[in-house]
Amino acid sequence: MNDRKLGERDLFRLAQKVRPGSTRVQVEELRLRIAELETELQESRRLNVRVAELLDIVEELLVPLAQRDEAKVKAYLDSHASAL
Repeated sequence: MNDRKLGERDLFRLAQKVRPGSTRVQVEELRLRIAELETELQESRRLNVRVAELLDIVEELLVPLAQRDEAKVKAYLDSHASAL
């Protein structure tokens, strides 16, 4: 497939052309593009989960720091040293 990414409007136009008389090439291009979009969506979901995990870690550190609770900060860092 070429380097040009199809936009939503382009996909809609192609989908409108997919009728019983459509070419197999157009149908295959749509299938490939759908597969690409599904892969990109899965990657986006994975990254969103990772960002949420990192935000949780930051929050767990910032709250004790804001309260100046050094014992909680040290305990958290000690318990999560291998994950960080």
